Amino acid sequence: MQSRWFDFGGDTIVRADQYIRLASDRPSQSGWVFSRVPLTATNWEIEVEFKISGNGNLYGDGMAMWITQQRAQPGPVFGSVDKFEGLGIFFDTYKNNRPGVVFPYVMAMLGDGNTPYDQGNDGKSNELAGCSARGIRNQAIPTKARLTYFQDKNLVLELQYKSEDTWTPCFEIPEIKLPSVAYLGFSAATGELSDNFDIIKVETKNLYSAVGGTAGQAARKEFSKSKGKSYDPSKLHTGSGWSWFMLKFVFFGLALTGAYVGFTMWRANRRRDRF
Repeated sequence: MQSRWFDFGGDTIVRADQYIRLASDRPSQSGWVFSRVPLTATNWEIEVEFKISGNGNLYGDGMAMWITQQRAQPGPVFGSVDKFEGLGIFFDTYKNNRPGVVFPYVMAMLGDGNTPYDQGNDGKSNELAGCSARGIRNQAIPTKARLTYFQDKNLVLELQYKSEDTWTPCFEIPEIKLPSVAYLGFSAATGELSDNFDIIKVETKNLYSAVGGTAGQAARKEFSKSKGKSYDPSKLHTGSGWSWFMLKFVFFGLALTGAYVGFTMWRANRRRDRF
């Protein structure tokens, strides 16, 4: 019941062969899981497979993904602490007071450490960007979120829930700056209404070592602009590696030739001196 890399608490249930259940389909549940090691990469991509499911026609409250300086602190914001510093992505499944907005709703909030989450209005006053995600519950296909960050350039969230291998853009936030050192976490909470909130799989990548999808293409374009040339990781590594090998081979050949000529001249001079 321990992990080298993560801490968990609250009502979280760990089934290592299936899922981490942050909150179960019962009233007044809340749980969390947070990394022990901070995320320090400059540009990154996080892909999360999750599942929100339940038996009732009425359900709540929701789950959150965190990139924050605080870690492993339970609280009222989808099972984690309020007045956080960093990024919160909220998968809100219960509508309190947001007229004209279709729920479930996914939104981003950038916390400054002092501003509380607008619980009564489903984060309306805190929202940086968001999108409706009707149909994200009880899906037969794997539901996923892919969050891509390019430092000081943009933050992009894409969702997979309509069909497998089809990514739906949720939002893009330009010129956003996140804490340089922050922890990755997930939390969930239920109230009088409930659902199961499961984390199935999490993958984190350095953006330059593995770039893919719509967000990855956008990031590659940004990289190309900054360097003045196109960036294809596979071609770059293959081409530059082969060229460097050939260059070393030529230098090695020249060194051998020089050594042979020097040895020949030394031997000829030695014979001349002998006679």
